[in-house]
Amino acid sequence: MAELTLVQAVNRGLAEAMRADADVVLLGEDIGVNGGVFRATEGLYKEFGESRVIDTPLSETGIVGTAIGMALYGLKPIAEIQFMDFIYPAFDQIVSELAKFRYRSGGQFPCHVVIRTPYGGGIKGGLYHSQSTEAYFCHTAGLKVVVPSTPADAKGLLLTAVHDEDPVIFLEPKRIYRAVTGEVPDGDRRVPFGRARLVREGSDVSLFAYGAMVPPTVEAAEALAVEGIHAEVIDPRTLVPLDEAAIVSSVEKTGRAVIVHEAARFCGFGGEVAALLAEKAFYSLKAPIARVTGYDTPFPYALENLYLPNAERIAAAARTAVRAS
Repeated sequence: MAELTLVQAVNRGLAEAMRADADVVLLGEDIGVNGGVFRATEGLYKEFGESRVIDTPLSETGIVGTAIGMALYGLKPIAEIQFMDFIYPAFDQIVSELAKFRYRSGGQFPCHVVIRTPYGGGIKGGLYHSQSTEAYFCHTAGLKVVVPSTPADAKGLLLTAVHDEDPVIFLEPKRIYRAVTGEVPDGDRRVPFGRARLVREGSDVSLFAYGAMVPPTVEAAEALAVEGIHAEVIDPRTLVPLDEAAIVSSVEKTGRAVIVHEAARFCGFGGEVAALLAEKAFYSLKAPIARVTGYDTPFPYALENLYLPNAERIAAAARTAVRAS
């Protein structure tokens, strides 16, 4: 079991998937000789060659369209979009074609495609390199949406994604690519979709966060513990499928919910979690459901740290929820 950063775990998962299955191929901009803009594919071109680690032109629609064609002929392509902000030229390919092939073919074409892309802020990327628009893809039937927050989950969820019969949008929180480390199991140790991770147990308030928002949420929980407030932290890991049972069960226990994400608040994924709790845990709620999110503005450059939720904002929302009852 090795101690790895999150980006190293992604690299390890890609390598192990490719060694185990010759049908797994990678394609994307600069992923070959250069190893990708974040070096997630570093060393793979040398090991597997240009026929399996394919440097593509700067064309997101071409990358995704090619991956779809590969999958329909039996390959298992993993396409990298350099930043989530650049995925939109391929949006039609993803939501109108990729997401629907299995359904429209009556299951004859599973379309094994994984689209990896770094998302979110925290690296001074400004408005064109910092967006968190996972909700677009969560809304599209036929896609699975995965967001790891630890190195072990990054590798384990990626291995699951490669072999899933549905296409997977695999969102990598670039803010914590190298900011978090952890032990990563060797070999083909997959993390199942639709099963949340209990990060920290608590009894007073439930904090829900994914991706790069998990570390500040844990920091908030630790600060609250000093005050005698015991916060439970749940990381859903996969937004689609969502572990509804774990979310509802946590709030049935604590009676309070704070939902954290760095995406804009309006129509963000937190609204779906809030609706779920209103439908299935309403009588357990002791206080209004709170959301701590990014703002409904373009992502700022100079004010990045004010835009992104931090431990102070999260802890303040939790205190309000606890004191409201």
